[in-house]
Amino acid sequence: MSEQYQTVAGRGRARFEVRGSEFIGHVAPATTVVEAEAFVESIRDEYADATHNVPAYRVRADPLREYQNDDAEPSGSAGKPALNVLAQREVENVVAVVTRYFGGTELGVGGLARAYSRAVKEGVDDAGVVTERPHERFEVTVEYDDSGTARGILESEGVEFEADYGEVVSFAVRVPEPDAAALRDRIRSATSGRADIDRDA
Repeated sequence: MSEQYQTVAGRGRARFEVRGSEFIGHVAPATTVVEAEAFVESIRDEYADATHNVPAYRVRADPLREYQNDDAEPSGSAGKPALNVLAQREVENVVAVVTRYFGGTELGVGGLARAYSRAVKEGVDDAGVVTERPHERFEVTVEYDDSGTARGILESEGVEFEADYGEVVSFAVRVPEPDAAALRDRIRSATSGRADIDRDA
């Protein structure tokens, strides 16, 4: 996996009609297959009355997971063109679902492929594409005496974190992979090794 990759900046949506059929493209970021599947299910639930809800996603795993399904459209006319757009745009950690309400006129395989491709393209354009670096998550647990030190380091590094003040203080940290080891070392050193760091957070 390369260090940087392109993904969508947020959710995107596109809507248009082709010979009476309505197409709605939904695009969203998804960092795991579970997230991607959950988005697909949420669209299927929301548009349960649609003729088709065609999913496609590309999720960074090892190896890259790609999935598409024609959802009862003619074979190769829907899911594959949708996935091809994601591949051509070189976006990863992204899920797309194209909703179709049939309008009474058959579009043929070529017409369907063009419509499903267009719905994903316009959905990606609406969402916007950004360059991401892979992130690592870990949890830092410290006593209250060390919490100010640990928090100060996290804030000075500008990394994402959530703090939980319970019997002890824990910080759920999300940091770009290349910076993670140095950040952990800095926290250990500043707390004289008292910080408990769990990399499976």
